[in-house]
Amino acid sequence: MAALQPRLGTNLDSRVEDYLDDKFQSTTDLDTLDELLANVELQRHQLQSQLDNAVKELDEARRTADGRQGSLAARIEDFQKLQHSIDVRVQIAAASDAPSRAIARLQAPMKKLQTVELAQKYLSLLQDVEALRTEARSHLPGSPTAALEPYHKLKDLSLKLRDLSGNEALHLVDHVERVTEALWTEMKNTMSAELEAVLEKRKWPNVDTQSEMDEEWIACLEKLIDLQMPEITHSTTAVPLLPFDVMTRIFVAEFRFHFLSNKPTSKPQSIVTHCFPWFISTIEKWEGFFRDNLSHLLGYKFADSAAADRTVYIDPVCAFITSMLPVLREKVHAVAQDAIANPSFLSGFISNVLIFDDTIRSRFGYDGGDAENGWDGLAAGVLQEHFDSWFQAERKFALERFETIMESQDARKIDYDYAAPGRMKPTFAAVRITDLLRSVTTQYERLRKFKHKIRFLIDIQVDILDAYHDRLRGSLEAYQAITSTLGRTLHGVTKEQQVALEGTGALETLCKVVGSADHVSNTLSEWSDEEFFSSLWDELQARDAQRSRQDKVTNTMNYDDLRSRTSNATGDAEHDGALFDETVAAYRMRRQAAEELLVAALAESHSKAFRAYLNHVQWTTIGESAVLDDPAQLSITPELDEPLQILKRNLDFLSKTLSTASFRRVWREVLDKLQDLLWNSVLLRQSFTTLGATQFFHDGLAVFALVDRYIPGGSSTLGALRDGMRLLNLPAEVEGDGVTLKQASDRAFKDNDEARSLLEELGIGFLTATTARQVLQRRVENNENIGW
Repeated sequence: MAALQPRLGTNLDSRVEDYLDDKFQSTTDLDTLDELLANVELQRHQLQSQLDNAVKELDEARRTADGRQGSLAARIEDFQKLQHSIDVRVQIAAASDAPSRAIARLQAPMKKLQTVELAQKYLSLLQDVEALRTEARSHLPGSPTAALEPYHKLKDLSLKLRDLSGNEALHLVDHVERVTEALWTEMKNTMSAELEAVLEKRKWPNVDTQSEMDEEWIACLEKLIDLQMPEITHSTTAVPLLPFDVMTRIFVAEFRFHFLSNKPTSKPQSIVTHCFPWFISTIEKWEGFFRDNLSHLLGYKFADSAAADRTVYIDPVCAFITSMLPVLREKVHAVAQDAIANPSFLSGFISNVLIFDDTIRSRFGYDGGDAENGWDGLAAGVLQEHFDSWFQAERKFALERFETIMESQDARKIDYDYAAPGRMKPTFAAVRITDLLRSVTTQYERLRKFKHKIRFLIDIQVDILDAYHDRLRGSLEAYQAITSTLGRTLHGVTKEQQVALEGTGALETLCKVVGSADHVSNTLSEWSDEEFFSSLWDELQARDAQRSRQDKVTNTMNYDDLRSRTSNATGDAEHDGALFDETVAAYRMRRQAAEELLVAALAESHSKAFRAYLNHVQWTTIGESAVLDDPAQLSITPELDEPLQILKRNLDFLSKTLSTASFRRVWREVLDKLQDLLWNSVLLRQSFTTLGATQFFHDGLAVFALVDRYIPGGSSTLGALRDGMRLLNLPAEVEGDGVTLKQASDRAFKDNDEARSLLEELGIGFLTATTARQVLQRRVENNENIGW
């Protein structure tokens, strides 16, 4: 502090000095000294006054704080005493049973009081219910719209009670619901009675179908629609219109008399011959009457409502059908119950119900109130209960029919009359099986549920196709077992089997598989483009995209299983596919395998037929007595007679059995093998004199001509053999500008360029320079004059 005081004083002195310097800058400023002193004194007094006030306020604040602190301490002490008192009383109360006894004594009076209050509320509620019912009754039949207001209040009350009530009030809820339902029934009956009276006056339905409804009739209909309007607009399902229910009662009674009684027409077998025709004829009879009289009324009433686009309300004929369907549905379900015991009748019955449903949809445009999905039909209810029974019956019939087809005497015979010449000839079995599959399609193509349609497809049609494919595969395996050395060793061969393969027997066995597999695969490919199967494929794709691979399509099949039975493109949007892809691929593989075996069988047949021609003909001595200058006098080699007959027989048989494309495809490979046989075993193996070469070329022309007779231009496949024969048949001497054997040999053996030039000059396009030299070397003249 001692150190601070000099500094403080120093600062004060410097400030005073600065102040004086500021006020007295000249001598004239001394004149204002008195005034300056007075101001300073005034300021001193003001500051002193402020300081005194501050000290006073500080003292008061200190006294107030001391007082408040004492008051707070007293309140804390009082609170602690009160808390202690409460703790003591709580301990005493906890140790005492007096409160429990008091509560027990009060429970009974309180329960009675609650019961009285609840009874009072019940009575009040019942009074309200009765008042609403009375009010609704008072407006009928004059003003059904006014009657709806109290009815709706009563309905809302019933719904609220159902949502809020406990078990103890169920009897009250049931009572209110019964009153509500009874009121609604009474309201409908009251309004219906008015319309019935009008109908009775007009002797309905004995009226002219071309007549017009009068104003009273129309007014009654309008009142019923007004009464039912709230129910219609709030219902998600199609509701029969009350006026049509009233007008159709006479038709329903007639229906019951004829078809739901002991009359002969009530027999289940009569539903197709009598019941369905009666129903359709009744609708057709009154179609014009209802449309002419009520179209404008319904259109007006529902124009601004939520039901404006539903045909069951705005189309009088659809409304008529809706009111008539319940009794028909009753009949259909009754017949279905009887049909379960007779699978044959059940099959025909469900098919006819499906046809009837389609007739109602197409003839009258009936959609059941669902414009997007359409009417599910009477068959939907039947199938929901009896689909498995019907499906098993259809599957049994189809499989039995398949076995009957396969066991028929002509099943494995080729149907030569099935198609025109140049078309594939399947077996009778193949044709009948595709007909069977088509008949199965007609059984289920009208079904509306995907799971039902896919079961028919997979568990009947694809199963039959797989079974027939196994038969074709077994036929090929049996053929291979008979014709192969290993197969004969393991299984043996009977004389009957050997005889069956003689002649064209082997070819016929294979052609049956080729033709049948081709017929089935082509038929399935055509079906894949039809609207029904195309739509089923699109639906399968759409459903597969929305499901996981483990989701069930049917009770026994998931989407992976379905993919293996239909197409690998199932669920793959990047690749095109069709419903029968896998089955078509299997049949085409079977056809291809049969064609390969057919080629091998033909090659073996020709190899055996040409054996004598290959081994016994001497081309260096043949034709020594012939006149070389007149080749026309040459005849074919005797050893070629049998090969030509065999070749002709095979060509003739296959031309009648195979399609043109398959026929050419098979013979192209067969002729390639035949060319290799004659090329390697005769042309490049034997030595030829001039006469021998001429004879060989003459034989070749006979083969070429035979091939061209059945396959126009087919001898081109033997082009290399033809060119080899021409080159081999060059004359030793020639008049004019022709090429002799010696000239051709000189040029061929000179170099490759000269050899190619020679071949081009001779018009030979299938031979190379090397093969040309090999051919020329087979001439005896060249071997004798090797020094040329």
